[in-house]
Amino acid sequence: MAETAISVAGLRKRYGSHEAVRGIDFEVAAGEVFGFLGTNGAGKTTTIEILEGYRGRTAGEVSVLGVDPARATRAWRARIGLVLQESEADPLLTVRETLDLFASFFGSPRPVDETIDLVGLAEQRGARVGTLSGGQKRRVDVAVALIGDPDLVFLDEPTTGFDPSARRESWNMIDGLKALGKTVFLTTHYMDEAQHLADRVTILRAGEIVAAGRPEQLGGGGAGTVVRFRLPEGVTVEDVQAHAGAPVELSGNEVSFRTPTPQHSLYQLIGWAEREGFELGGLDVRRPSLEDVFLELTQEGGAR
Repeated sequence: MAETAISVAGLRKRYGSHEAVRGIDFEVAAGEVFGFLGTNGAGKTTTIEILEGYRGRTAGEVSVLGVDPARATRAWRARIGLVLQESEADPLLTVRETLDLFASFFGSPRPVDETIDLVGLAEQRGARVGTLSGGQKRRVDVAVALIGDPDLVFLDEPTTGFDPSARRESWNMIDGLKALGKTVFLTTHYMDEAQHLADRVTILRAGEIVAAGRPEQLGGGGAGTVVRFRLPEGVTVEDVQAHAGAPVELSGNEVSFRTPTPQHSLYQLIGWAEREGFELGGLDVRRPSLEDVFLELTQEGGAR
């Protein structure tokens, strides 16, 4: 069993009559990238602030690196790095000066130049922070979070506003954190980001956990594989449904259905088409992505 970095049991947080977090349970293993996903207002920020020790809880048990965050010590805080959604380093300091400043706050910081190299700012080490691009400034934020050599790093929407190229570069940087043995608690609105980076994800809706597991397991789970093709001439939706063994939808001249057993359904369909002598034009078979599952679970009235 891997060591547990974060353990949460029965966590609740109430603001007056509104319960923002409703008795959630989850664990984060040391050294993994854990994706904590949910729409705005789902309770993510409240939960994260409780884990970081900046907000009290109404009920439940929480342990982060073996300590209750409600009784956080300075030594415990030194083991945690934070990358907030919004932060602003002094624009007049250079990248190296910024890291030198924050390194001075710790008894045993990481080497400054090594940290700058890790986040991909080697060529900008002498540049003033105010002259950097948005993506480069975000790298400074990550470097500041890492300079104390923390065991656990909270990354809150780390690539919001990035162009696709900058996002991909940041993914490599986050992969590098895992290679260093860091535990990463990641929140993001980009499902492809979570699918690429996270070892496991938990999806929150209205203060409750509605799904948890490895991204590829959720993507191939209850939503089912989607099969699409153009409706052949002379064939009815009812004909397709009889051979697909599942409810079929028609959009224009394209039919589609979901199936938990795609191999069996395709065998039946293709065998039928071969016997009858027609083609399933535009045949497309696609497992639902993590984004498909997220949208299904978090929409109003979605599955629980």
